[in-house]
Amino acid sequence: MRQINDAHVAAPGLAVVEVAAADDKTAFAIQELLAGRCAVAPADRTTREPDEPGVRLRFFLDLHQTP
Repeated sequence: MRQINDAHVAAPGLAVVEVAAADDKTAFAIQELLAGRCAVAPADRTTREPDEPGVRLRFFLDLHQTP
């Protein structure tokens, strides 16, 4: 996964969320749950790390904006 950029967390209320889940369906369900509460820049695919179980999904969240 790429590194977190300073701009992604430059101010209070901005966050990078990384979900580790058993499968794609679970990871995207968590993203959708958070998107219903605040603004997110959604991810469209998960990643898999060799020799590690499950998948990872990273997306960006802004608590200042409503969905």
